[in-house]
Amino acid sequence: QVQLVESGGGLVQPGGSLRLSCAASGSIFSINTMGWYRQAPGKQRELVAVITRGGSTNYGDSVKGRFTISRDNTKNTVYLQMNSLKPEDTAVYYCNAAGIDYGLGSFDNWGQGTQVTVSS
Repeated sequence: QVQLVESGGGLVQPGGSLRLSCAASGSIFSINTMGWYRQAPGKQRELVAVITRGGSTNYGDSVKGRFTISRDNTKNTVYLQMNSLKPEDTAVYYCNAAGIDYGLGSFDNWGQGTQVTVSS
C-alpha cells in the first residue's frame, strides 16, 4: 500500500503565495511521476503540474509562470510553490504519484486533497 499525505493548503489573499507538500509512504520501490491536480466546484479535475523522477516538468496553461513544482526523491515528497495567486485558483488540490511498489506491481495513487481558497 502507498499513501499520500498533503499539507499546506489554506486561505490566502489574491497576489499571495502558498506552498503545498505531499509525502508518499508505504511499500515504494520507485516513484516515476508525481503531480498536482485541482478541482473547483462544478468543474472537472485538471492538471496543475507534474514532475518526473528525473526532474522534467509540465504545467497547466493557467499556472505557467506562477507555480513551480519540485520534488525530493530522497523523501518521496513533491512540492508546489504557488505565487501570484488568483481567485480562480481556488480549488481542492490533489497530489498524485505513480510508480512501482516492492511487490513489483504498479501504483497510481491520490491524496485526500487539500483546500486552497484565494479571497480577500
